[in-house]
Amino acid sequence: MTDPYIYAIVALLPITALMLVFQSNPYNALIMRGILGAIAALIYSILGAADVALTEALMGTLLSISLYAIAVRSSMVVRLGILSDETTVDSSVENELRTIFSKHYLRLELVTYPDPQTLRQALLDRTIHTTIVLNPDRAPEIATRISSLYEMMRSQLPSDTNLTYINPLASKLTVTEPQQ
Repeated sequence: MTDPYIYAIVALLPITALMLVFQSNPYNALIMRGILGAIAALIYSILGAADVALTEALMGTLLSISLYAIAVRSSMVVRLGILSDETTVDSSVENELRTIFSKHYLRLELVTYPDPQTLRQALLDRTIHTTIVLNPDRAPEIATRISSLYEMMRSQLPSDTNLTYINPLASKLTVTEPQQ
């Protein structure tokens, strides 16, 4: 192991690992994980461990990246409950929410419910993450059960939006006051 290129390749391993740790975008982290696995497989093959290199390439890189991609894709969804008579959410509100969530790499999925009681129960049962009720004469009412979504929306929604946080795990409902 006196060849200088081996030292350069081995130095790539911790550099790539550090880059992986500091990724904020989950998709970029998946790419970095793939690069990390490829470098590890290359190092193993250079050092003569072909079986370990093949295992790392197949299991550690291809399979894990595929499973991580599926997990990231399915967990990056915000399920927004709406009433069935509001199937076309006001495009400005929907676009505003999509913009807010896309900054955090989240997708918005609309789920319809027949009445306000079922909508609220779905939020408490953890079927959906957030609800929106559109009022023709007032600002939209948005409720969420996830504190990080509440903080995200609170800082970026217009001040006239009625935004509440509901804690479904508390013995009694904890509702924060609307934005000022």
